[in-house]
Amino acid sequence: MSYPPILDLDGYTDVPAGHIATVVTYLEMFSPPSGAAPGEAAGAGLARLAAQDEARYTAIFRTLGERWVWFSRLELTAQARAAIIGDRDVEAYALTLDGVDAGLLELDFRKAGEAELAFFGLYDSALGKGVGRWLMARALRRAWRRKSVKRLFVHTCTLDHPRALDFYRKAGFTPYKTALEVTPDPRLRGVLPRNAAPHVPI
Repeated sequence: MSYPPILDLDGYTDVPAGHIATVVTYLEMFSPPSGAAPGEAAGAGLARLAAQDEARYTAIFRTLGERWVWFSRLELTAQARAAIIGDRDVEAYALTLDGVDAGLLELDFRKAGEAELAFFGLYDSALGKGVGRWLMARALRRAWRRKSVKRLFVHTCTLDHPRALDFYRKAGFTPYKTALEVTPDPRLRGVLPRNAAPHVPI
């Protein structure tokens, strides 16, 4: 196979050996969604993470990464991760259930006038309990409480939970773009263990 491969826009394109491919959907909203926010989720809480919490942040990110092929933050140094979550225009939170870490919420306000829902993920132990809706309500509230924000955006991909796209649409996001992402498999580079994300073949 030649590299880079030529994309066939009316058929199949082989993915180079040692790479993974995913279809990415970008979504956005320009005002807070209407309707009542979900009620409380039993035992759920949020803990703000600062620079000194980098090890905790990384542990949560790695747990989610091994499930859903999240790896971007794992390629950074600990100092770089600490600088990101310590930035005053980044809000990172550990989702907790009965005091135990169970997910991650990260909002990025570093681009003027915009907010990115940079990371939103739950451990398997938190799924099916209404925690996701509870967490999204808190994410939206925190994003739109900054008066300078005119646009909130997020992206998901076909490596994520199969209901992720529908979840974001129900939360009020509208898809506006799709892209094909091909990247070297992080499991082959040692960023994630080889048995991570078994739903994605190596």
